[in-house]
Amino acid sequence: MSTLYEITKEKQRVGEALTRVDAQREKLTGQLGELEAAERVLERYSKGTGPRKTASVNTPTTPTKAAAAARSPERPRTRAAKRAGGKRSSLSLSDQVLALATGRTQQEITAACKGARPNHVGMALARHKRAGRIEERDGKLYGIQSTETTQRATI
Repeated sequence: MSTLYEITKEKQRVGEALTRVDAQREKLTGQLGELEAAERVLERYSKGTGPRKTASVNTPTTPTKAAAAARSPERPRTRAAKRAGGKRSSLSLSDQVLALATGRTQQEITAACKGARPNHVGMALARHKRAGRIEERDGKLYGIQSTETTQRATI
């Protein structure tokens, strides 16, 4: 009887350890998801190059990490994430709006920004107005040169 009791006790101990490992894996998976989301946000809003992944991050070093990686499939990247990672061939919408503010109305600027939604163009215009880069005179929008640009030109 003592052998059966020892086997049952060992089975129970291994089951509890497995439960703890699974709970820790779930916690780490959640933290990894949060870190990946933060990385995507940083890539989108940072001016320079984003953080580079090293081989040690991508390759599991132990069998348990390999098993965990095999169990948790990656989500496919979204279209926006693919675009943000690559080089842009054209100006951003904000830069387009600022470049088009040369005595045009808001409707003309919206029509000139092909593929952009009108509310997005309006938000970009509002941000430029608040920042003082665009001013409105007689219903037309004009870009204002910054003082740094005018000071450089005079030097």
